[in-house]
Amino acid sequence: MSNESIMPKVKEFVGQYLNTDTIEPDLDLFASGMVNSLFAMQLVLFVEKEYGLKVENEDLDIENFKSLDAIHGFIERKLEVTA
Repeated sequence: MSNESIMPKVKEFVGQYLNTDTIEPDLDLFASGMVNSLFAMQLVLFVEKEYGLKVENEDLDIENFKSLDAIHGFIERKLEVTA
């Protein structure tokens, strides 16, 4: 899987939840009040299923999931470790 394909998939998933296709990559989704803890769990399940990754307890840090950029970086790092 190429790193270029990560952001469009993440943006599509988040956009479907927020019912929009215009999300700034650096927008803090949680601080902005756009998402909640239920969404966070759905996001973790999406990452695990879509990329075949195991999100460990130590990975459940808001810094890994707070924005599209953060999610993208997290997935890239996890994919590098499993490669």
